[in-house]
Amino acid sequence: MAGIRTTWIGYHRVMGAVVREIEAKFEPARDGGIPDLTVLDDIVSVADPETHELDAIYFDTDGLALSASGLTLRRRVGGSDAGWHLKIPSPGGGRDELREPLGGGPPEVVPESLERAVHLYTRGQALGAVVRLRTRRRVYRLCDADGRTLAELCDDLVTADTLGEPEASTKAWREWEVELVDGDNGLLQAAGELLQASGARPASGPSKLARALGNRIPVPDTSVTATSAGKSGAPDASAVDVVGTHLRQQLVELKYRDPLVRRDVPDAVHKIRVAMRRLRSALASYRPLLDRQVTDPLRDELKWIAGILGDARDAEVMRERLAGLIADEPVELVMGPVQQRVNRQLGTAYRVAHLRAVEAMESPRYTTLIDKLDAVVTNPPWTPRAAEPAVDVLPGRVTKAFKRLRRRVEAVADAPDRRTRDQRLHEVRKAAKRARYAAEPLVDVLGRDAERFTKATKKLQSVLGDYQDAVVTQPVLRQLAVQAHLDGENGFTYGRLHGRQQALAASLRASYHQAWARAKAKKRRSWLP
Repeated sequence: MAGIRTTWIGYHRVMGAVVREIEAKFEPARDGGIPDLTVLDDIVSVADPETHELDAIYFDTDGLALSASGLTLRRRVGGSDAGWHLKIPSPGGGRDELREPLGGGPPEVVPESLERAVHLYTRGQALGAVVRLRTRRRVYRLCDADGRTLAELCDDLVTADTLGEPEASTKAWREWEVELVDGDNGLLQAAGELLQASGARPASGPSKLARALGNRIPVPDTSVTATSAGKSGAPDASAVDVVGTHLRQQLVELKYRDPLVRRDVPDAVHKIRVAMRRLRSALASYRPLLDRQVTDPLRDELKWIAGILGDARDAEVMRERLAGLIADEPVELVMGPVQQRVNRQLGTAYRVAHLRAVEAMESPRYTTLIDKLDAVVTNPPWTPRAAEPAVDVLPGRVTKAFKRLRRRVEAVADAPDRRTRDQRLHEVRKAAKRARYAAEPLVDVLGRDAERFTKATKKLQSVLGDYQDAVVTQPVLRQLAVQAHLDGENGFTYGRLHGRQQALAASLRASYHQAWARAKAKKRRSWLP
């Protein structure tokens, strides 16, 4: 049923410091009983219910800045996951949950790590209690033939009290939640259909907090190309439709990753830099469609913050790369404390770079950039050309990006030495990325033609990315070897890994020529003017 999809809250998977949920919420009919859940495929038994008394305090600014952006921050006691929870809406409609233990601090004081995580939204405003939710929860575990819990159904009796307002209010309601554990989305869909057939209906709000606050939550300005939101993939879509939607998607992704970067969630730095690069590339590739006096300064600022984040990303990638290389070595060829040295030196480099990045993200310069991006994405400074059909305007911008790529490729052949060649190959990689990013928003409009081009340029970018990794790893290994030697350790393993990276780089140069031949093939560019 369509209603189930709109009530999916997120993903329940543990990923490093992040917990994801996949659950659907429903409002049962008055005095409605839970139907027989064993009629669902793979559900053989339903365990006797466990009862929990949950008491949660939700925190926000006076203006409910977190709630307005879909974030929830709470301190909950009772149940199996007592502690501090920050839930962040993801672009796909889900929510990631960051957690902290209850600790021994005052219950009204938000942990510093979570307070810093939401800085983009609070801008340093104080966080205070806004709602208290008390829930009597009965949890039913849905098990398969092996006794595995595939999902849980929670039957909640909720009492919500608003706090910090002159006219406090109390609300009470009953709610069902179906949450996946080891089951799949098909089970969630089927369970939702069964519950609705019993008289339940999709929950009226995305969360208990939103229901408790009601119309107190400010309505954010979501007018960004609102008329184009459903047309970006239509054959008659305008450039406004396609580019406006693309810009909005990248800004949403950037803001989603922001708290994860501050909390140092694995791969968050990489993901936010991708969103920044896509935004910057779009503002460059689609220059004729936007007022450059407005957008060019934003490109400069995106380059600034992405560069600072790049130091942390480089250290993170190098540490992971060397750990993988060392793990692939036969144990008898790893001589000395090789992994320990890598962890110590590159781990320190990452922590220093990450701290510097978070400091930059707490600066007025960064928040000003986000505010200006919000303004541009909400009300883009379109030029008259943007109103033209996307199929008439955007392929030409991809052609321009491809010509740039070709020039970079041709420059490689004239490189006078190895160092210059490697630098120019890095420029080819960046140009391939821009061509790919320029074409990607057209895939939904032009279909297979644009898709084949983006796949080919992505492959070229990927090969050159691997090549760049092999190139920059070599001096790092040499530096590690020198330091190990000075400390009286055996440098054999570093030299062996260095040789492997040299051989890999040579192999990838051959792959590069093959990838470029595919990317430049006329059949992949037949749709370009």
